[in-house]
Amino acid sequence: MTDASKQGGAEPSLQAGSDLQGVTAAAGFRAAGATAGLKASGTPDVALVVNDGPESAVAAVFTSNRAQANPVIWSRQVVGDGIARAVFLNSGGANCFTGAFGFQTTHMTAEAVGESLGIGAGDVVVCSTGLIGRGDQTFRDHVLHGVALTTDALSETGGPDAAAAIMTTDTRAKQASVSEDGWTVGGMAKGAGMLAPGLATMLVVITTDALLTSDELDQALRAATRVTFDRVDSDGCMSTNDTVVLMSSGASGVTPEVGDFQEALTVVCADLARQLQQDAEGASHDIAIHVVNAANEDDAVTVGRSVARNNLFKAAVFGNDPNWGRVLAAIGTTDAEFDPYAVDVSMNGVRVCHAGAPDRPIDEVDLTPRDTDVLIDLGVGPYSATILTNDLTHDYVHENSAYSS
Repeated sequence: MTDASKQGGAEPSLQAGSDLQGVTAAAGFRAAGATAGLKASGTPDVALVVNDGPESAVAAVFTSNRAQANPVIWSRQVVGDGIARAVFLNSGGANCFTGAFGFQTTHMTAEAVGESLGIGAGDVVVCSTGLIGRGDQTFRDHVLHGVALTTDALSETGGPDAAAAIMTTDTRAKQASVSEDGWTVGGMAKGAGMLAPGLATMLVVITTDALLTSDELDQALRAATRVTFDRVDSDGCMSTNDTVVLMSSGASGVTPEVGDFQEALTVVCADLARQLQQDAEGASHDIAIHVVNAANEDDAVTVGRSVARNNLFKAAVFGNDPNWGRVLAAIGTTDAEFDPYAVDVSMNGVRVCHAGAPDRPIDEVDLTPRDTDVLIDLGVGPYSATILTNDLTHDYVHENSAYSS
């Protein structure tokens, strides 16, 4: 956990970890997590976050995958008017490619939540995560049972329970919050596999008691996700269910400057994104690929992503092998503006390649720590970007070879 005070323009104070309040850190919210029977393990599998505040502004971003789950299709419609009062989430089944029956299940879920809370179904965002293709009658029965369980368990301190209930292959709950002068931003996330941009297989719920319009929330959320969640690229696989929801209760009565709010929101999103990376399936290294001196930001992102998705590079890091040649080979596949024979590459602080040629001996590079930093200097401009990824391990292959069985 980190706790740094904001003084003299310092970054907002961040709290992160499984023991915090997450989505209930901000005033005006209740949450709950419960076990509805969706998981064979018997662990919690349904969660509910409710906005009880005087305002109900909402914004959301969703997967860019054309194959979208029923909850994504439903929730896009819900947030279209900028108003929502609740988010219901389940793990243990994606409700994707389950036909009209599956969409009806999502609709019924929203109706059940709405009836329990005295709000309209059109004010209920629904999120699901788990195995694609799961969404039969048994799934429906468990989910609807979960609605009753979570509405009965709602609490102003229920954030940790909600965060635990949305886990799938995650090994730990993911929460973070930032408190400013009279207002707070808090959030929870799940995600461990199929981590790739747009957004990275994730469900994220973020709450704030700041008094902001839905348009202001949307502007801040899109700016924050662009430089955080959209730059987590653990395995290059894009999900069908990705959803990031931001709700404002307005309970603080404070309207911050949009720039200050965006900064705080970005801090929360960045921390949650880092927690997602650190819990990636089977990973033994958390790799940060820093691309600097690019001609433009898009080039920096493209170059970083080309390395993050290169299995030869990822396998080398797994073996603690600083094979910088694989970095150059990967970035050479892009259309980014640079001269391959003028590129510098450093790994964990050791410059192993200078101007496209060997530099320091590779035996000076220690890749045994879990955190691995790769610095790629393109030498053509002032722009930079960082992509977060992981190594390719035996455990990742094993875990994903048996996911549905």
